[in-house]
Parts: sequence; structure tokens; C-alpha cells
Amino acid sequence: MIDILIADDDVLVRGGIAMLLAGESDVRLVGQAGSGDEAVRLAYELRPTLVLMDLRMPGLDGVEATRRIVDEPTLTGDEVVRVLVLTTFSDDESLHSALRAGASGFLIKDAAPRFLVEAIRSVAAGASWLDAAVAGQVIRALAAAPQPSSPNVEEGAVGRLTAREREVLQLMAAGRSNAEIRDLLVLSEATVRTHVSRILMKTGSRDRTQAVVLAYRSGLVDARVRVGHGQ
Repeated sequence: MIDILIADDDVLVRGGIAMLLAGESDVRLVGQAGSGDEAVRLAYELRPTLVLMDLRMPGLDGVEATRRIVDEPTLTGDEVVRVLVLTTFSDDESLHSALRAGASGFLIKDAAPRFLVEAIRSVAAGASWLDAAVAGQVIRALAAAPQPSSPNVEEGAVGRLTAREREVLQLMAAGRSNAEIRDLLVLSEATVRTHVSRILMKTGSRDRTQAVVLAYRSGLVDARVRVGHGQ
């Protein structure tokens, strides 16, 4: 069961999300917060699987609340509390600040409802999620960032992948979900998950987003191509 804490200062937004999640058998709403301070406090008390975090709230904002939740030692053990940002703001500063603070996903509020549920399940399972509207800009920014390691490190990591794993990584970089990769490659979803896990292990990536960045830096995927699965 995925336990959700909603943090948003708009009571109507919280109510709408609660109604949407009520129809999902594997998702349970355990709390609601109207501010960043309350979100941090309830995260400590309720230990949810995931916090749906708005960025602009009175008092402590969503970025700092995310940082405090992710950095709290008692919340980063085996049952880590993950943060999925749900916001109306898609500018570079909001996006990069949230990711630097430790958010595992970033979703725009005007996304189709099915993407919210898919993002929740993805982040709760330990993967990362970037809204199609912002995925391209953040991946290109990361791909263009200075590389502290040897120029051959990225190529070597990708070179350890099998042909199928490289194909899966290319689809991941295109913003495809596991379900979409399953359909495109005619595989079972369990097989896709196995491929993703092996990609992370072989490349030394901590999550899906880092593996995608590696795909761009290695040249496996052209950084000029827009990333996204559409809505």
C-alpha cells in the first residue's frame, strides 16, 4: 500500500487529489498539510510512503520542506519518505531547486489525472518522474553541465549494457514509462523492471533520472531531441 501525504495550501486542490486517489486500490491518503511546516511535521509523525508537495506555500516553502524531509535521518532508512512535487510552476528555478532539494519527481498540476497516479506509483517504487513538459529542459541542462569525471567514464558505463538494455535506456531517455516500454518492445512489465534494475546497477546510477543523464552524456541519446511521453 502506498501511503500519501498531500501538502498544498489550497484546500480545493487537496480535496480534488483526495477524490482522485480514493478510486485507487493501492493508494491510501494518510494526511493533509496546508503549509511546508505542517508537511514536515506530519511526515515525521505519519511516515508516509510519499509526500505530494506543492512548491509555493505560506511560511516554509515546498523546496525547503522537501529538503528537511529528505535530509532527516529518521526518514531516510529502509522505509524512506519520498517527495513528488506537484505544482503549477515549471520554470527552471522551481524545477532545479526542487530536484536539488531531493525531490524524486516533478509533475505539473495541469497534467492528466492518470499521470498523477502513474507518477505516484513510479516514485513510490523508487524510480524518478519528470513531467513531459519539463523533462527535456532538465535533461539537456544536466547533460550540458560540466563533467567532473573522466570523459570516458560515461561511455564505459553504457558500454557494459547489452543491446536490449541500451534500447530500454533510450526509451527511458525518451520519457517512456515501464508500461510504455513493455508495449513498444513486446515484453512483460516484470522483464522491463529487470532491465531497468540492471541498467541502474551496471551504470552505477542511483535512480532513473541519473541513468537518463548518463545516456545523454555518453552520446547514446542526442541531447537536442526533446524528451517526453506526451499528455
